[in-house]
Amino acid sequence: MDPRVAELHCIMPIANLQSVLNHGILSYESAERIRHASVAMQPVQDRRDQKRVPRGLRLHQYANLYFHARNPMLYKRLNEAGSLCVLRVSLDALGVEGVVITDSNAASDYARFLHPAQWALINFDDVLAQDWTHPDDPRRYFQHKSRKCAEVLVPHRIPPEFLIGAYVIDAAAQSRLRVQAPHLPTNIDPVMFFRSNT
Repeated sequence: MDPRVAELHCIMPIANLQSVLNHGILSYESAERIRHASVAMQPVQDRRDQKRVPRGLRLHQYANLYFHARNPMLYKRLNEAGSLCVLRVSLDALGVEGVVITDSNAASDYARFLHPAQWALINFDDVLAQDWTHPDDPRRYFQHKSRKCAEVLVPHRIPPEFLIGAYVIDAAAQSRLRVQAPHLPTNIDPVMFFRSNT
């Protein structure tokens, strides 16, 4: 794996953390069976529902992680940032049988589905960039926006033992998280949530 990737990320409502600690991070299909808050956007989910990984499962049968959560998905949820966290997930998740990685948003028509050993085919300069806007180049903007959402797809469930911590936007969110998951290491990282660190 690219040495800049030290962990994987999952954007999660803080309200779900007790469930995540009990059941793990679930696929969209599995999560439908239990009560939970969702950050999913329905048009995106409708698209994902129609897509199948080549020689694999349907997208909704994978629990999905990002290589970097400071991405367009989180940006669209900025008005909810105080109720969200970014879960930090061990790279050991890449060793789960059947894991697939993508070089861009998995729902994209142009996404490549890769074995974790093929990580070098992903443009991590784009994935890990702090910004994906290209005001003078619309084509490059859409390409980079999709690459920022490159994914790790884990069949069905990511066990809770892979959780190594969480990021939140501020102290108030950290307090909310500690009610749900008092033993989960938590870091305040406003930059992750597109807010200045000063």
